[in-house]
Amino acid sequence: QVQLVESGGGLVQAGGSLRLSCAASGRNFNSKALGWFRQAPGKEREFVAAINWSWTGTSTYYADSVEGRFTISRDNAKNTVYLQMNSLKPEDTAVYLCAAKSTGLAATQDMLYAYWGQGTQVTVSS
Repeated sequence: QVQLVESGGGLVQAGGSLRLSCAASGRNFNSKALGWFRQAPGKEREFVAAINWSWTGTSTYYADSVEGRFTISRDNAKNTVYLQMNSLKPEDTAVYLCAAKSTGLAATQDMLYAYWGQGTQVTVSS
C-alpha cells in the first residue's frame, strides 16, 4: 500500500508560480512511477505530468498544455514528488492530484494508477 498526501496549493495571480509536493508513505516508493493529474469543476480528470523509475535513470512526460511551464521531479530519499508550476494561467485552476503506479513505467492514463491522494486546490486569478 502507498499513501499520498499533497500540499502546496493555493491562490496565485496569472503569471505566478506554485510548487506542489506529494509525500508518500508505504513500501517501495522508489520503484514506482508517479504522476500528477488535475480536475476542474465540471470537467474530466486530465493528465498533467508523470515521472518514471528505472535503474538507468528517470524520464518525464507532460501534457501539451503544460509543457515548458511545469516541471515534475522526485526525491526518493524524501519519498516525495514535486510539481513546479510557472507562468500559471487561469485555465490551470483545478484540484491537483498525485498518483502512483504499481510499477516504474510512467503512463498518461489515470486508470493505470493504483494509488491516489486527496488533492490540493490551485486557483489562478486573472
